[in-house]
Amino acid sequence: MTASWKFACLGAALALCASAMPAAAQRIVPPGYTTFYFSGTTADPLNPNIPAGSPGRMGDTVQQADNILNKLQAMLAKQSLGFGDVVAAHVFLVGDPAKGGEIDFAGLNSEWAKRFGTTDQPNRPSRSAIKVGLPTPGALVEIELTAAKQAP
Repeated sequence: MTASWKFACLGAALALCASAMPAAAQRIVPPGYTTFYFSGTTADPLNPNIPAGSPGRMGDTVQQADNILNKLQAMLAKQSLGFGDVVAAHVFLVGDPAKGGEIDFAGLNSEWAKRFGTTDQPNRPSRSAIKVGLPTPGALVEIELTAAKQAP
């Protein structure tokens, strides 16, 4: 009875120690780096004179992805960053009514490939693309980025 009690206490102590120790998977980037988060950004209306939610106001996936990536590039630049500093991206895509409700992944990729994996900027961040419904009427794309830069 005493031996089993000792093993039970030992097991509980080990479990407690293990849960108190930080897991390596929690570390996002090595020490000495600063991480920047750019939250979900949608496109500006292509034609603000067209009522919200109407086709053509926000443009198609290609136009929206181009607009968003240009906006994100400006946001990155304000922090002295570029697309080469982006380590992760989450892309939210809405089914395009003009494409039978399917997402235009090829359209997204056509704009993405102009900024990532190029001769001038060969880095490619980790990317997730998910089909969703967005609250902004007419929005087909929303992108959020995570960038990291070595601290000076």
